[in-house]
Amino acid sequence: MTEKSQGAVIVISSHVVRGSVGNRAAVFALESLGFPVWALPTVVLPWHPGHGPSTRLTFPEADFDKVIDDLIRAPWLSEVSAVLTGYFGNGAQPRSVARLINALKERNPDLIYVCDPVMGDLGGLYVPEATAIGIRDHLIPLATIATPNRYELAWLVGSALETNKDIMDAALSLGPPQMLVTSAVPMMAGGTGNLYLSGRNALLAEHRLIENPPNGLGDLLSALFLARLLEGLSEERALQLATAGVYEMLARTAKKGGDELTLESDASSLSSPMALVQMRRLVHPAQRPKQS
Repeated sequence: MTEKSQGAVIVISSHVVRGSVGNRAAVFALESLGFPVWALPTVVLPWHPGHGPSTRLTFPEADFDKVIDDLIRAPWLSEVSAVLTGYFGNGAQPRSVARLINALKERNPDLIYVCDPVMGDLGGLYVPEATAIGIRDHLIPLATIATPNRYELAWLVGSALETNKDIMDAALSLGPPQMLVTSAVPMMAGGTGNLYLSGRNALLAEHRLIENPPNGLGDLLSALFLARLLEGLSEERALQLATAGVYEMLARTAKKGGDELTLESDASSLSSPMALVQMRRLVHPAQRPKQS
């Protein structure tokens, strides 16, 4: 690993008692690849809401803000090389986390901030609109990399995204210099894709679609992609390995009939995935012919 990869990653997302979503997925992935992690929960749940009703443990806004203050003045802040955020419990938390991101960037201009705007899917928003607005207004502008799914990106830009050209145009308009969009439009039959756009690359990583997947795939992909970039890999190789790791984990979980990702028994899928991923280079928006 490079010297940069040894830095700590702050992961801020939900925590479940049972399951492999939110911080449980992201922290496991990062630590499995050798990164120290500082983990801050935004909400605590017995299990993912998709498994049924449960008690939701939340934090008073003022208390969460005080923890952010503690982190900002922590004597170990120089250890941190990256931040990954996911699910938020209310609309105030993104504002608090934005203060932390800004403080970290003041100390380390090379900080990588990955914003996974966990807010919705094909059915629309599943967080309160105030929370989605908080992510859009306070965190997306600070992101080095944003990792929305196609439907979250559509909400963020306010328009439907029917093609990969639409997705790339939306990614450019949103602002972060790097964008990894899941649930992109596949080019292979029976597949699904992750579309990555940066100033240099327009890439599509595809694999076979597995129906009714367990939750946590987006959390896992964001963490694996960040880890591979921190290792110093190229954008294309990082995307290939992260996508392969998620797909292989999903396939192994499905084969076992698991209702949660089997991270603990299939950790090798994260570190050394063998699954085949179809990589395609798309026409970058900057390379399109000019309209007369």
